[in-house]
Amino acid sequence: MLGAKARHLVRKTILPGNCSWCRWSSSSKAPEAAAKPDANAAKRQKLIQELAEPLESSGRPAIDPKETSVVLFPGQGTQYVGMAKDLLRFPGARRIFELANEVLQYDLLKICLEGPREKLNRTEYAQLAVMVSSLAALEQLREERPKAIENCVAAAGFSLGEITALVYAGAMPFDKALQLVQVRANAMQAACDQAPGAMAMTLYGPDTNLGEACAKALQWCVDSGVESPYCGVANYMYPHCKVVAGSVQALEFLEKHAKALKIRRMKRLAVSGAFHTPLMESAVEPFAKALKSIRLQDPIIRVYSNVDGKPYKNASHILRQLPKQIVKPVKWEQTLHELYERRQGVDFPRTFECGPGKGLLQVLEKVNAKAAQTSFNVTA
Repeated sequence: MLGAKARHLVRKTILPGNCSWCRWSSSSKAPEAAAKPDANAAKRQKLIQELAEPLESSGRPAIDPKETSVVLFPGQGTQYVGMAKDLLRFPGARRIFELANEVLQYDLLKICLEGPREKLNRTEYAQLAVMVSSLAALEQLREERPKAIENCVAAAGFSLGEITALVYAGAMPFDKALQLVQVRANAMQAACDQAPGAMAMTLYGPDTNLGEACAKALQWCVDSGVESPYCGVANYMYPHCKVVAGSVQALEFLEKHAKALKIRRMKRLAVSGAFHTPLMESAVEPFAKALKSIRLQDPIIRVYSNVDGKPYKNASHILRQLPKQIVKPVKWEQTLHELYERRQGVDFPRTFECGPGKGLLQVLEKVNAKAAQTSFNVTA
C-alpha cells in the first residue's frame, strides 16, 4: 500500500489520459502547460504516420527525419555507485526518486549514490536503480532538448530497458512499473539462487561456429553431472558479438577452450544469473501475473520488443509478449536494423541514450554507423 505522501505524488505526477513522459512528470506547470501533452501526442502521431507513408503518395511536404528522435534505454549491468548524482540538479529527477522511494518503501537513491557496490549489483536493486535513473535522465533531456521529447517517434530498451521504454511511451504508469520491476527483479534473483548462472560478452570471427561451441559446453556439463545445464546465446549485440549465457560450468568450459573453439574474447558481465535463458523459467509466472494486474495502454510511440525486434502493436500484444523476454534472447541487433531501416538517401533521426553507461550507442555504431553519427548520451 502507498503512504499518503506517495498517493499525493502519484496524483500529482501520474496524470491519466496524458501522454508518454508527460503522464507522470512536470506536474507543477501551469494549467495551460498541462494541456500541452495532448498536443504533443497528436504531433507525435502525425510524425509517425507521415514517416511511415511513402512520399509519393502522401501529398504533403516530407517531414525531415533529422527533426525527429529515438530514445534508447539501457538494461541491468550498467549500474555503478554514484549513478544519478549529476541528475539531482534537475527538480523533475529529484521528484522521480522521491516517488520511487515512497513506492518501494526504501531509499533507492541512497543505494544509487552510496552503494555498496555488492548491494547495488544484486538484481533486486540493480534493475530498479537502472530504470529509475534512466527515467530521471529524461528530465535532463526534457530540460536541455525539449524538442527531443516532443518529436520522439520511437523508443527501445535493452532487457529491463524495454519496461522503461514502455513507461516513457505511456503504456504503463510509473508507480505500477516500479512494482512490476520489483516483482521481476525478485523473481529473477530467486531463479538465480535456484540455478546459478553467468553471462559473458563474446567476440568471435567469421570462422567461429558459436552454436557448436555452446553445444560442446552443454555436453561437457551433462557428462560432468551438472544438474539441468544450459548454454546458448542470450543477447544478439552486433556482427561477431553476442552475449553467451548459461550454467557457470558451461561458461568456464568456453573460457578454458576459447582458443580451440576460435573464440577471440570473453568478458563476464556484472549480473547474478543467466538472464534471457531457460534458467530463468521460474521467474515468468510471477512476472506475468503482476503484468496482468496493470491496466496497460497502447503505446503512443513505437516501442520495440526484445523478443523479435518488432514494434508492439497494442496493449494486448505487450501482455502476451513481454513475459517471454525473461527466457528468450534479446534480439538487439535485429531491433536496431528494424528501428533504423530507411530508404537510400533518407536521413536518420537523432538518437538519445538515456541512462547509466554509454554501451547502447557504442553498439549502434557497430550496427549502423550512419545512424550513430546523430546520437547523444544523456548519462545517469
